[in-house]
Amino acid sequence: MRCLGIDFGARRWGLAYGDDLGVATPLPALTGSDPARKWAALQALARERRVTDVVLGLPLNMDGSAGPKAKEAERFAERLRAELGLPVHLVDERLTSFEAEETIPKSRLRAVRASGIIDSRAATILLQDFLGQRHPLP
Repeated sequence: MRCLGIDFGARRWGLAYGDDLGVATPLPALTGSDPARKWAALQALARERRVTDVVLGLPLNMDGSAGPKAKEAERFAERLRAELGLPVHLVDERLTSFEAEETIPKSRLRAVRASGIIDSRAATILLQDFLGQRHPLP
């Protein structure tokens, strides 16, 4: 299993990669305003890494309900299935961005946010959670 983790957002798509070793590692986020370029880069990455599964963050509300952002992620998951022809696993991503931000010094947070580093760290956290459930430690 070779998984691509995605923290989907309107401006940035945070990315992470993990395989049968069960360890998720961050990849550079896809940024920019041209959706066609993001899709082309995502397809190239999936081919290059021979991805077998996509793990997409599902931004549920704190009470577990699905709001507008979750519905948007579900539509994105459908497009991922169509464009990449791969299974897409939706994973609860509540607080992953908050957890990712906690790893950045407060003085650098504003500068780092636009780079997509936080988004890719959030993708790494959600992918690691998924891999941990698939490959629990002995």
